[in-house]
Amino acid sequence: MKLKLMLWWLGVMLKRARSRKAAFRDALEKLQRFDWGVATEDLTIARHYRMTPQAIQSDVGLPIDLALELRFRDAESATRFLRRPSQRAFREGLFNGQLRLVGDSRDLERLQSLLKHL
Repeated sequence: MKLKLMLWWLGVMLKRARSRKAAFRDALEKLQRFDWGVATEDLTIARHYRMTPQAIQSDVGLPIDLALELRFRDAESATRFLRRPSQRAFREGLFNGQLRLVGDSRDLERLQSLLKHL
């Protein structure tokens, strides 16, 4: 339940950043469109985000057309990671098997560049 709430709140924070922070809007303008999602490995908890300069949409589930997916081993490791995301945490999560990246690693860099404005 905690992870579901965190992912929902992330959508709220993304929408708020788009409306209030010029640096976030500028970074999003450069990307034009960025669709990504977060889920547990067994897909019991999943949420995706569709971001354009005009709007940010967030919904439950993990469609197949996403540019990037962050898949966590379980809800506990996802919650622990999402509390303090950093490049070091990403790297450690990938190496120790708690996080699996589905998509291009450049998309992960793009996501990190957007999230630093939250």
